[in-house]
Amino acid sequence: MSKRAVILAGGKGTRLKPYSIVLPKPLVPLGDKPILEIIILQLKNYGFEHITITVNHLAEIIKAVFGDGSKWNLKIDYTTEDKPLSTMGPLTLIEDLPENFLVMNGDILTDMNLDSFYNFHIKNKNNFTVSSYKRAEKIDYGVLHSNEEKKLIKFEEKPIYNFFVSMGVYMVNRNIVKFIPQDTYFGFDNLMKLLIEKSELPYIYEFDGYWLDIGRPDDYERALNEIDRIKEIK
Repeated sequence: MSKRAVILAGGKGTRLKPYSIVLPKPLVPLGDKPILEIIILQLKNYGFEHITITVNHLAEIIKAVFGDGSKWNLKIDYTTEDKPLSTMGPLTLIEDLPENFLVMNGDILTDMNLDSFYNFHIKNKNNFTVSSYKRAEKIDYGVLHSNEEKKLIKFEEKPIYNFFVSMGVYMVNRNIVKFIPQDTYFGFDNLMKLLIEKSELPYIYEFDGYWLDIGRPDDYERALNEIDRIKEIK
């Protein structure tokens, strides 16, 4: 069965300035390859044969670098937005989506087994599957807990909170696209809230390996410092 993936690469990368002023964020280099090429090679390794890249900001540069994908023995095509459609909006521009397909942000580095993720979604007949990563965040303040009478009932000094976050890698059933409005700025957050409201509850896929979202300069600096680890991603 041929596997299809959609890479979201239409953002302006404003959080990654100054690195993204000249280059689109997915083309920022890590070692001898841009981030997007690392993702494409990873997808190929897991059997994805057809990749659609959603582009907007500096689209022609991305198209010039990756072309039709023949360099990697893949089929690569593109959706081009007339206006920003956020993360989920561009899916409405793709007319030939298969029943199930992978969607991921174009600035994600992870060693998650994408084949296992794909099969988890298919096996469980999910409508939408969100990969998740456990984060621990330290609160730099004393946290106050009060009752209804505004009396202090619990105090935590600089607690560490653990919670799961979206990794920016999803599996989607084609039926979900009907919930996405046409020609409208519509993000992952909008879709999740709508699916919950409609009782079309997404599934969570927990992952505890390597994951890095290169959205800010300090994230990019971390990636450069971990380049040997990133080169191991297959």
